[in-house]
Amino acid sequence: MQPWEVSGVEPWEKDGGELLTIGAFARASRLSPKALRLYDELGLLTPARVDPHSGYRHYAPAQLERARLVAWLRRLGMPLARIREVCGLAPAAAAEAVAAYWAQVEADTAARRDLAAFLVDQLSRKDPTTMAASRIPLTLRSAARTDRGLVRPANQDAAYAGHRLLAVADGYGPDGAAAATTALDALRHLDADDRPGLSPEDLSTALEEAAGRAHQALRDAPLATSTGTREATGGPGTTGTTLTALLHHDGQLGLLHIGDSRAYVLRDTGLIRLTHDHSFVQSLIDEGRLTPDEAPAHPQRALLLRSLDPTTACAPDVTLLEVRPGERYLLCTDGLTGVVPPETLQRVLATAPGPAEAVTELIALAHEAGAPDNVGCVVADVRAAGPAEAAAA
Repeated sequence: MQPWEVSGVEPWEKDGGELLTIGAFARASRLSPKALRLYDELGLLTPARVDPHSGYRHYAPAQLERARLVAWLRRLGMPLARIREVCGLAPAAAAEAVAAYWAQVEADTAARRDLAAFLVDQLSRKDPTTMAASRIPLTLRSAARTDRGLVRPANQDAAYAGHRLLAVADGYGPDGAAAATTALDALRHLDADDRPGLSPEDLSTALEEAAGRAHQALRDAPLATSTGTREATGGPGTTGTTLTALLHHDGQLGLLHIGDSRAYVLRDTGLIRLTHDHSFVQSLIDEGRLTPDEAPAHPQRALLLRSLDPTTACAPDVTLLEVRPGERYLLCTDGLTGVVPPETLQRVLATAPGPAEAVTELIALAHEAGAPDNVGCVVADVRAAGPAEAAAA
């Protein structure tokens, strides 16, 4: 028996060679006839012969190797478009592509595991008995700092840490510093808004309205747009900023986010990233066309899909979080996350004695990594309020 011969298959003679019917080829390749028809339509596995009268498909025994590869890759969960790319590669390159895909799957699984733990924690906190037991007055102890870095000629990042409001902004374009400062100034009134009995809907509305005011302030400001240092949705030469902010009220945090600055929380379940980058590179990662490890070297890593840009609509993400004493929050611009990996962020946040020490160490680590960009950083600890603080609250 030849290597391609399979017991019980029905050969079809053509030009002196044996072709297998679709049923025989399906049994030999462990693929269903329905899957084979789909792969034919997609150009993944084209039959060697299609009967012009009956439309019956017939396959060459030499196609079994490709068919089995397709079946294995599908079992891995690889998208069909990517399977087509892998099947078109030489064996060595295909092996590298499969390894890269699986590394991405493992990274995505780890990220989903962290998100699942976060969601379980968040949902359990909404249980009425848990919420009643946790309604103790809380306060934030925080520190904020920005740094020009070692390469950029000017600092276009801004950071703010108040009693209730934490925020970072990463400006871009010729007037990026002014854009970042303008955005934070539009939020500062939230720090003094201590109205009792704000509902979650009120907290979300307050953040959305503040983002709208920040966006309008950028439109009203005389910002330069002649040449740019960073591309955003408005294109080269546009001035704008990212904006990520946390607003504390009555045991809850409202999270406002637009752009690629980030927010993290350190809990007993580990370091959890709370934001999703609104960037072109992140969209490639989401589509499976780029791995997280490849993202920092991508030539369009600075391209934003959403930001506070005077020329585009304002579309921030707003999320509500239940907060507990002992948690530590980090807000930062991509000048930090672009050079300091998550595991190092977690180590610093877990070991630094206070927010000021954490901010200082994180910026020092960015410098050790070359600090190619400005760095904006805010760290805040959630703690139970003392008697005087509780009375004031």
